[in-house]
Amino acid sequence: MAKVPVTGIWGIAGRLGKKLNGMGIFTIADLKATDPVVMRKKFSVLMQRTIMELNGITCIPLETEIATKQRLIFSRSFSTPVTSAARMHEVMAIYAQRAAIRLAKDNQQAKLMSCFAGTSHFNQSAASFPSVTLKLPVPTADPVILTRAATTALADRIVDGVPYARAGVMLMDLSPAGAAPQLPMFATAHEEKHIGSLPRDVLDRFGSGSIGLGVAGLVTEPDWSMKRQALSPRYTTEWAELPIVKAC
Repeated sequence: MAKVPVTGIWGIAGRLGKKLNGMGIFTIADLKATDPVVMRKKFSVLMQRTIMELNGITCIPLETEIATKQRLIFSRSFSTPVTSAARMHEVMAIYAQRAAIRLAKDNQQAKLMSCFAGTSHFNQSAASFPSVTLKLPVPTADPVILTRAATTALADRIVDGVPYARAGVMLMDLSPAGAAPQLPMFATAHEEKHIGSLPRDVLDRFGSGSIGLGVAGLVTEPDWSMKRQALSPRYTTEWAELPIVKAC
């Protein structure tokens, strides 16, 4: 502590560091030796807690559990407008399955789903912003159930010929997976056998677009998919984008 400057402590830098230096406090050891009550009066309760923590007195409890997400959303802008209900059906199928993957990855299930679409805010001549929120039969992360719900939610609200620029699927009222089990008497044969998510081993190895139900299993991405030519390299999350280094 005697070798590390006081500004090495998180939250102490710049102007605060200069004030401490003016009081003869240059290192962490110097700060540790001060009276926490006096320093609280001069600065704040955060300064008092910092000094007490330096002296081994716990003031900030360690959070051992991560707060559960309250909602999950998968939304994208289209590279080319979607102008028909049939194409929006395709969009909702893919988005619902992408959301299901994220839901299963977080080991959660959803009770409510909201599906929405919209034209560009700059397009005043053909404005349309359909949105539907529906309650799922049971809390679930099953991609079949979520896809079925998403594809039917906006089916009668999409106006053919209108250029939709964006759409999304939002899952709400989330709870830990298994907190509210499926009821066998109401579950289909598929739901009883495959409740959960798409095969995790395949998805983890080949990415979210490697497998899907129906139109979401297309080999090539639809023409309305968001273009990402200017996307920054993702060296830490995408195997295909790892830089290759060769020794001469």
